[in-house]
Amino acid sequence: MTMTACKNCPLRQKSMFTPFTQDELSFMQSFKTGELKVDPGTTILLEGSNSPQLYTVLSGMGTRYKTLENGRRQVINFLFPGDFVGLQAGIMGEMKHSVEASTPMTLCAFRRDDLWTLFRQHPARAYDLTWIAAVEEHFLGETIASLGQRDAIQRIAWALVRIHERLKAAGLQKANRVPLPFRQQDLADALGLSLVHTNKTLKTLRSKGLAQWSDGTLELRDIATLADLAMIDPERPQQRPLL
Repeated sequence: MTMTACKNCPLRQKSMFTPFTQDELSFMQSFKTGELKVDPGTTILLEGSNSPQLYTVLSGMGTRYKTLENGRRQVINFLFPGDFVGLQAGIMGEMKHSVEASTPMTLCAFRRDDLWTLFRQHPARAYDLTWIAAVEEHFLGETIASLGQRDAIQRIAWALVRIHERLKAAGLQKANRVPLPFRQQDLADALGLSLVHTNKTLKTLRSKGLAQWSDGTLELRDIATLADLAMIDPERPQQRPLL
């Protein structure tokens, strides 16, 4: 299987990701051990597992989720190109949630044991891991605020705007549409709503001419109004590190 060289990584061409120095690029190429290609529904990392590898999503999308003792699932967030996966296992020894592919995915694989070499030899890139962890903490804070203080239509408006912003920044928007290949059940699980309530709310947004999500594609027809509804400011996502 042909492996994408780091110097030719298509994600590096996206303005949302911080650039590499030549030295960092050389290290990342040595850090990378290969690529993992998976089909939809594949479990990439399992809660409680101790994976020897870390991953960056090169293409495709997935979900992070926790499974409760009664078998119910809580989606934590969604995975998009450029996201780093497996940091929990790299630092804490085991995964505290599972990761599943929602579409065909290609992931760059890295040796977990080489994480400490990254800290020793490239402290600026190692700091990026702290940045990633801080952003995930901020996003979880936003999610908690949504679950606790936003009603159903506000929650869904918030999620659709934030997802649209992220995918647009990753260069996946075409004619104000972005791919959104998840199930309504995934969105419902992420937002603490029933599937029936989620479906009705999406229909309401569609009837108001604000959002259309069908056939794996999301179109936001009035982002400003959706953002007002969600009580957020529409904003381009911050430039972020790529590992």
